[in-house]
Amino acid sequence: MAKKAIWAPSPSTTRGQPTPISADPKGERLAYANNKSIFLRSIDNPSTSTQYSGHTTATTVARFSPSGYYVASGDVSGTVRVWDCVGEGATKGEYHIIGGKINDLAWDGDSARIIAVGDGKEKYGHCITADSGNSVGEISGHSSQINSVSIRQQRPLRAMTGSDDTSLVFYHGAPFKFNTSIRKHQRFIYGVAFSPDGSSVVSVGADKQIFLYDGKTGEPKAEVGAGEHKGSIFGLSWSKDSRKFVTSSADQTIKIWDAEAGKSIQTWRMGEEGRVSIPDHQVGVVWPQGRSDGLIISLNLNGDLTYLSEGEASPRKVIHGHQKNITAMATSDTRESKPTLVTGSSDGRICNWDVPTGTGDYIDGEGHTNYVSSIVAAPRGIYSVGWDDSLRSMDASAKVFTGSAASTDGQPKGVAVTIDGLTIVTTHKSVQTFKDGQKQKEVQFKNTSPTTITADDYLVAVACDDGSLLVLDPKTLETKRKVDPLGSIISTLSLSPNGRHLAAGCSNGKISVFDTSNWEIAISRWSSHTARVTSISWNKGGTHAVSGGLDTNVFVWSVKKPGMRVGKPNAHKDGVNGVAWVDDSTVASVGGDAAVKLWKVEALS
Repeated sequence: MAKKAIWAPSPSTTRGQPTPISADPKGERLAYANNKSIFLRSIDNPSTSTQYSGHTTATTVARFSPSGYYVASGDVSGTVRVWDCVGEGATKGEYHIIGGKINDLAWDGDSARIIAVGDGKEKYGHCITADSGNSVGEISGHSSQINSVSIRQQRPLRAMTGSDDTSLVFYHGAPFKFNTSIRKHQRFIYGVAFSPDGSSVVSVGADKQIFLYDGKTGEPKAEVGAGEHKGSIFGLSWSKDSRKFVTSSADQTIKIWDAEAGKSIQTWRMGEEGRVSIPDHQVGVVWPQGRSDGLIISLNLNGDLTYLSEGEASPRKVIHGHQKNITAMATSDTRESKPTLVTGSSDGRICNWDVPTGTGDYIDGEGHTNYVSSIVAAPRGIYSVGWDDSLRSMDASAKVFTGSAASTDGQPKGVAVTIDGLTIVTTHKSVQTFKDGQKQKEVQFKNTSPTTITADDYLVAVACDDGSLLVLDPKTLETKRKVDPLGSIISTLSLSPNGRHLAAGCSNGKISVFDTSNWEIAISRWSSHTARVTSISWNKGGTHAVSGGLDTNVFVWSVKKPGMRVGKPNAHKDGVNGVAWVDDSTVASVGGDAAVKLWKVEALS
């Protein structure tokens, strides 16, 4: 199996905190953190991206080196990793900096030194060489966590840090050492940045104020735009000519400033006019160097990347995606010519993906408020169930939820659908059927709890936590057959499109395939997973199946040659949660890294 595409998730964000995003020197790629990974994403073609998964804890920041060959990234454990961003992503160095979260880091102009800062226990930052991790300075003078750092790219080297203690510290280097402390801000400082020519440095913070300083001496020069921003300023970035800079704020605005005149020259406000929208808080911004189109990219609390152009009133485009662990996926079974994927995540967000372009959009309307546990597609629409104990339907082509939510009276474990529009939901205590949002029938389970479900027009298969497998009639929900337990709890079920085979994935990693004509085990050799199987999907011909598991692996199996398989280890960090066929030679997978990945399946027999 070969990697065909990675559709990156949105950056991870936290309310009331800045989220650093970085662009490479050529202005071609963005770098940002999501969960335990770092994603490098093409600016002009956002469906093209690469993933670095070397960190073992949640990542917080990633910055390109001025040379463009390396990225330095930090995580919540206080570790900074330096890695190659041009080749295969090989790690150049791993350095433990502080005993807590890394909030920001900066490179010097030679791509040789890195200052990393954050919320440590003994110190709040340190300066190291990028190639060996040797100390080349001391970050001191603060009494609380440092939120931002910037290094002057010219000699003599200078650096500035901004902290929760409301002070800025100016350093001379190298080696970097304390020069002076500056107190201009009244509240937390969220951003500092030297201009590309090194003549000026700017600071912004929670007090809604912007201050300009001399880049060589650190002397305060002016306050910029007093009273213009109405909320905390989280993001800051300079234009390549050092004459302008851009800020982003919790007041839902992005402003371009003339540094010399100290005035705002353009403002964009996100969200509906006159309405406060917390998801539209702007928590990060970058003005990519090396471009001639004046592009500015702003990040909101929802994780959306908004493309703005200087001089244009409306956004050029907005990039959507998941921020959290993707927990469910289905391929749209409509009669459209364009295939689509529908994915749901642990925060209740559901996205619709156009397969040819790799672009994602939110499903509009009142959706789930919690973990999406299962999604299924049918010709009449797409159905999802979530831990808000509801069943919802949606139209993938219109990208909207349809009808009202139906209560499931219990935590849903799975959903299945028949061709005549009957929707079957299993909860922790029952199996229920719905039609047009109205409950039709319900069967309670007293001594056992259902774990998963699948169905077609002729049967419903329900697995229970005692290892049993029940075959029910779709219309009456009467038990037609009880299949002998497999010896392990069945975690996922999938019927082949022709109805001949039922694949049962178990919590011990084994997959058993039943012949539905006699309910004997037809295939028992699909046993390469080493942890719970989370998802199985059949191709249209019923000749091959793809499976994903908590062991991070994806395998494609053959019915004719059960001993043959092709696979992809480490497909998703923190496990695979969903797999689906896109076409006869392409499978899609989703998992704990919040990314959607496409794989080219070769050598199918």
